[in-house]
Amino acid sequence: MTSHMAREVAEIPQAAARFLDRARPALADTARALRDRDPAVLATVARGSSDHAATYLKYAVELQAGLPVASIGPSIASVYRRPLRLAGGACIGISQSGQSPDIVDLMAAAVAGGALSVAITNHPDSPLAQAATHCLPLEAGEERSVAATKTFVNSVVAGLALLAEWQDDAPLRAALEALPEALAQAVALDWQPLSDRLQDASHAFVLGRGPAIAIAAEAALKLKETCGLHAEAYSAAEVLHGPAAIVQARFPVLVLGVEDAALPHVRDTTARLAAQGADVFVTGTDAPGATRLPHVAALHPLVAPLVLIATHYACVEGLARRRGFDPDTPPHLRKVTETL
Repeated sequence: MTSHMAREVAEIPQAAARFLDRARPALADTARALRDRDPAVLATVARGSSDHAATYLKYAVELQAGLPVASIGPSIASVYRRPLRLAGGACIGISQSGQSPDIVDLMAAAVAGGALSVAITNHPDSPLAQAATHCLPLEAGEERSVAATKTFVNSVVAGLALLAEWQDDAPLRAALEALPEALAQAVALDWQPLSDRLQDASHAFVLGRGPAIAIAAEAALKLKETCGLHAEAYSAAEVLHGPAAIVQARFPVLVLGVEDAALPHVRDTTARLAAQGADVFVTGTDAPGATRLPHVAALHPLVAPLVLIATHYACVEGLARRRGFDPDTPPHLRKVTETL
């Protein structure tokens, strides 16, 4: 029987296209507000997969707009009840459900502190959307699997689309228009060599640089929650500052390389870990001793990392079943997580 996760991964291209088609008015309105505000700083608030989307947006905004982006811990407002001084700034809250009280509390605190506020959520009538001045509904449709897939992708798409409108970035707009087709290609790719290696693994590293760090974090989370595999995400630079010490013979490593300025550095790390005896799987480049996985090439560097996660989701859904797990119902987890 086909899992909910498999069906939802297959729906990713259509979900992205639906958002890009329906969100135009909301994107234009929110981008206009950001231009009028011209914020000196952008804050994000999110947890879990949504926080990985926020990290992706952090890199994209810093690279394209030169604006510093900071993640604020939700407990600042929900537990510690401290006010925020965000006059002249903006705050983006990301949550699939828009229901977690700590995310809502921090958004309310940001608004009280003077921030221009934007909610990115699949539920435009949620408390998070109501707490914010602007809302970008994800238009992902119902997501029944506990593991977020199409809502994560659309959260990143929403952030990138807002950035493109805000900065009047024609190349990024064009890349987003072509994104659904790239995602359709990605979902169909086969990472069987990685699945074979991870079938009996107990641990793994996932590496990236730039926006791909966010995708590495999301990829590692999915290995944990759907496959019961202890995976840790690192920058391809940061891993050399300590964590590489535990990489020995047959240690599995997934390296997410894309065609951007960081790729030569990613290649060097890949080769070094392979030389230590690791079983390294890499996208976007060849490296001595590593297995190259297929990926959709020649993409805009700000969308290329996102496309990789579609292939990873498809791989992980099958890997979960090979390891004896139901990918739809990870143990001890619920679809909507409410924290304080």
